[in-house]
Amino acid sequence: MRRADRLFLIIHALRGRRTALPARQLAETLGVSLRTVYRDVADLQLSGVPIEGEAGVGYMLRRGADIPPLMFTAEELEALVVGTRFVKAFAGARLAGNAQAAMMKIEAVLPPELRESALRSRVFAPGRRWHEITSGLIDQLHEAIAQRRVLRLDYRDEAGQTSEREVEPLCLAFWGGAWTLGAWCRLRRDFRNFRPDRIATLTVTGERCAETPERSLEAYLRAVGAGGET
Repeated sequence: MRRADRLFLIIHALRGRRTALPARQLAETLGVSLRTVYRDVADLQLSGVPIEGEAGVGYMLRRGADIPPLMFTAEELEALVVGTRFVKAFAGARLAGNAQAAMMKIEAVLPPELRESALRSRVFAPGRRWHEITSGLIDQLHEAIAQRRVLRLDYRDEAGQTSEREVEPLCLAFWGGAWTLGAWCRLRRDFRNFRPDRIATLTVTGERCAETPERSLEAYLRAVGAGGET
């Protein structure tokens, strides 16, 4: 996370609070050390941000420094909270971290009663320890899609047959019980869906995917009903 983003999140985390926010909680949320939080808060204070408190006690914005609350209903906020829980349970670390950061910004500017109501939602997403998530594989695939990188896979199909594939990754989809990678398969010369949990090894090549209408995401989405995992 860029330092500028981190400072922005610290300010948002402190907005609207009536009690001091412990530095340790800030550090855990931002994924940094306590020392980094102390240094960032000190820099913000020196730059004129009205933060009160100290290390070991916690921090809050001086009374009167709040900004108006976001105009969300309780039901809309619950949907955002539940959505964040699902992302944290089933997506990779990259999306989970960004979802948590987004919720942190939203919660920081809410009236306390709305914030507490949303967090009391009884809809949970107790995700299991998916190998493709804990191993970082989903994050690797996500990055390859964003960077349009060709991938080389050692892949095992449903029948247990293995093959080496070069694919042009297009999208990820979660079906509740499994993830799939939508891609153009160079071996089959067609669109295919690959299950990340059946990828034995993955190599990110130095080649970028060529942008062509016939192998685009839009073309994949039109053909997805006809193709299949292989």
